[in-house]
Amino acid sequence: MATPINNYINAFQQLFFPHICGGCGVDHIHNNAFLCAACNHALPTTQFFDKKNNPVERVFTGRIPLIAGGSSFYFYKLGLIQHLIAQLKYKNNLAAGRFLGRCMGRELRQSERFTHVDLLMPLPLHPKKEFQRGYNQARIICEGIMEVWPKKLCTQAISRLVYTSSQTQGNRLNRWKNMEDAFWASEPNMIKNKNILLIDDVITTGASLEACSKAILQVQGTSISIATAAYTV
Repeated sequence: MATPINNYINAFQQLFFPHICGGCGVDHIHNNAFLCAACNHALPTTQFFDKKNNPVERVFTGRIPLIAGGSSFYFYKLGLIQHLIAQLKYKNNLAAGRFLGRCMGRELRQSERFTHVDLLMPLPLHPKKEFQRGYNQARIICEGIMEVWPKKLCTQAISRLVYTSSQTQGNRLNRWKNMEDAFWASEPNMIKNKNILLIDDVITTGASLEACSKAILQVQGTSISIATAAYTV
């Protein structure tokens, strides 16, 4: 139970160092929370991780031998999840990425469909793009996942060879062409005979994830699963 002195301390901290909701910006929020109660309630959850043949898995049907796949949230234009992902990718809001990762990690930990996973692998960025951004947003999401689901991280086994501009504006055919031979296994021994969970922020056509998965599957004994924070509706 909070004591009167603790209430005064909390009020002082909130006055001079306000803790605001990462979604709507209100300052009536628990000190350890990232979103307020209203934004948490508004999160467009999918429940995909517990469902076989969910929409994420169907994206890759006939394209790669996916063991399991899923996304935590639906991605709607101008919606809350779009806002959080934009904050992560373009506003240096790493807390948004770790929040999304923790949400994913709790679902992955509880799902029996992902118990086989040995390694988490963030979808690689080209070194130039990672330098420009300052970080790989998929790795930040992985860090959030590992806060609640203790899995090892692998970031060096697969490299991205092809630099592409933002995939969000290209049409479907151009996205596929952009991804041809975009990845290669630079350190294959790091993932040999491992079950890989490939992580990204949002899935649209799946072109990048498929190209990276194919590079992974060229390594002996590997299997591939895919998890993203969001699935584009």
